Amino acid sequence: MIELFSFVGILILAALGVPLFIIMSLAALTAFSFTDVETMAVAVEIYRISSAPTLLTIPLFTFAGYIMAESKSPQRLLRFAEASLGWMPGGVAIVSLVICAFFTAFTGASGVTIIALGGLLYPILKNEGYSEKFSLGLITTSGSLGLLFPPSLPIILYGLVAKVDIDQLFLAGIIPGFLLITILSIWSIKNGKMSGNKKKFDKIEFVAAFKGCFFEALLPVGVLVAIYGGFTTATEAAAITAFYILIIECFVYRDLDIFKDIPKIIGDSMSLVGGILLILCCALGLTNYLVDEEVPMQILDFMRKYLTNKYSFLFFLNVFLLIVGSLMDIFSAIIVVVPLIVPIATEFGVHPVHLAIIFLTNLEIGYITPPVGINLFISSFRFNKPVTELYKASFPFLLLLLIALIIITYVPDLSLMLISDK
Repeated sequence: MIELFSFVGILILAALGVPLFIIMSLAALTAFSFTDVETMAVAVEIYRISSAPTLLTIPLFTFAGYIMAESKSPQRLLRFAEASLGWMPGGVAIVSLVICAFFTAFTGASGVTIIALGGLLYPILKNEGYSEKFSLGLITTSGSLGLLFPPSLPIILYGLVAKVDIDQLFLAGIIPGFLLITILSIWSIKNGKMSGNKKKFDKIEFVAAFKGCFFEALLPVGVLVAIYGGFTTATEAAAITAFYILIIECFVYRDLDIFKDIPKIIGDSMSLVGGILLILCCALGLTNYLVDEEVPMQILDFMRKYLTNKYSFLFFLNVFLLIVGSLMDIFSAIIVVVPLIVPIATEFGVHPVHLAIIFLTNLEIGYITPPVGINLFISSFRFNKPVTELYKASFPFLLLLLIALIIITYVPDLSLMLISDK
């Protein structure tokens, strides 16, 4: 009876809006206290993750992303992307997708992309003849579009929790990530105003725009070459990236003052990192309880009665993850859900890297899935629109992403063709 009242109390606190990390901590402590499970397992697991060298990549890449977002880098990269692609039918919308994906890869799906780029892209899209509904839906969707591209924070965290090679995950997400952009680009060309046909490719503007953002445009290429060329580890690449961006924005472009602006950026970026680590530590308690109680194996035994093969399991997995993605933030979902589904997926013969891409794609879609997809509320706040209007605006994009999810799920070679160990 005490156990029942305890968990009912926790549910009431959750309904009242108590932060999720507190709810997970209370659930873990309550479960441990009533079952006499050894809590030392939590401390051991926290030590294992905290001692992993790749953990350092999270604050370093986040810091680099926030510096770029606070500088004039978005304007320079937007100019270059528009000079490169703006002449195409639907080119301005494609530019928006590419630029947002670039920034989301460095900042994570933290809302920074919508806040930093939304004000720039929205009037450009409207001036090009795109409807308000289309423009809002595109920007809202693009706020989480780059999660599959390196050096995405959710990829790093997934690798830490699932004990999967992060370098392989970086490679595996590239083709599925471009698939998402391609499908949304086709929709933009089909439904956007074909104003791009009236423009011509301007070689002089292209060269000028490239020179203007040369040091920033080389960054993603440099990160990939450094890691996969064997010159640096992911952690070393993160440190070099953070230092490089700091020098470029403060001393080359001089957009930021190292004494006036950088301390604030450090505070903002490390607040996000601190939130991630806080969730990590609190969620590990609940996760360890579930694993120690063999909950994954019990779920597997239950599923075997109804799911007879890998493909039916993948269908069920996608439905489950879409629900999770619409209710939980991506960092909590990774820490709590991944340890539960990895052993089940292994039993059904799903490659661990393929599983990671399926998982992250689902959670990416969850950001625009009603009722509580976080991008919907960020855009509602940013553009001062009712959230129900954002539901309608993003719905066509949600359907397109679901089509892409089906392709990614049932064509594993898209995720595995670039990695050496299949």
